[in-house]
Amino acid sequence: MPLPLLLRSLSHATTHSPPFLIFLCRFMATSEPISPSTTRVGWIGTGVMGRFMAGHIINAGYTLTVFNRTISKAQPLVDMGAHLAQSPLAVASQSDVVFSIVGYPSDVRSVLLDPNSGALSGLRHGGVLVDMTTSEPSLADEIAAAAASKDCAAIDAPVSGGDRGAKNGTLAIFAGGDETVVKRLSPLFALLGKVNYMGAPGKGQFAKLANQVVIASTMVGLVEGMVYAHKAGLEVGLFLDAISTGAAGSKSLDLYGSRILKRDLEPGFYVNHFVKDLGICLKECQRMGLALPGLALAQQLYLSLKAHGEGNLGTQALILALERLNNVSLESAPAAAPSP
Repeated sequence: MPLPLLLRSLSHATTHSPPFLIFLCRFMATSEPISPSTTRVGWIGTGVMGRFMAGHIINAGYTLTVFNRTISKAQPLVDMGAHLAQSPLAVASQSDVVFSIVGYPSDVRSVLLDPNSGALSGLRHGGVLVDMTTSEPSLADEIAAAAASKDCAAIDAPVSGGDRGAKNGTLAIFAGGDETVVKRLSPLFALLGKVNYMGAPGKGQFAKLANQVVIASTMVGLVEGMVYAHKAGLEVGLFLDAISTGAAGSKSLDLYGSRILKRDLEPGFYVNHFVKDLGICLKECQRMGLALPGLALAQQLYLSLKAHGEGNLGTQALILALERLNNVSLESAPAAAPSP
């Protein structure tokens, strides 16, 4: 059916249609294709990941309005030409599409749903919220429903790839929500990485949480292998090179192996935020009646880093927990391998 005829047919049905169908009719009928000349973009959260991601939007020629609680972290984007807003609501009032990537579910709720200062309160009809924070699937559902009630849309689109993926525009993006809206946003998503449509609202969050389950056990395996190689008297750098092209190769090894050897524990992704993610995973596991012992072990090891005041280090700091458990340090000369 031609699009104009489809829209006319849908418009006749809106009186007795659910709110999202009403929104979709208006969204499709009134929205121009996304481009720098037609679309104003807002960005909430300019930390380790957000500052690079928002930079890609500016570099593509879009008008960008930003908000960050710590203004100094937004200054590099302002220097690139972004407009600085004083609240998430102010961002949304000047934007057609608003991205957010903040710390915790409580932050997501505050910046998007607060009735006095949240982005949804300032968003025009037909506007879109895109939350890229790793958060609770139930909250993504709640945001989508609240947006639909205002003739707006909300997409949960958490990302994986760390600071390097954000800097290089190669993130994996897990999108939940209406597929039509996700497809329309593709010119913006393409600037950040590869978007993967996962299903209804909340499914993007579920996909990211499953991603974190895989990463958690992979990181444990990586640092355990490094400690084992060191204790066996191997040159750990040579060992990592040797396994990188075999079955033990992984993105975690590529991203973090050399950083660990250089003692570069600066955050591409904070331990504190990973503990938050794994905690949400375990909460969902309890709700599902699901036992994932590897996930639980990884979460305990990362919690030990927080207990030592290391929550603001990167996730590769897991090496510290394994070194403490075994009273070894990869910074020292490798030990001689024990005799058979």
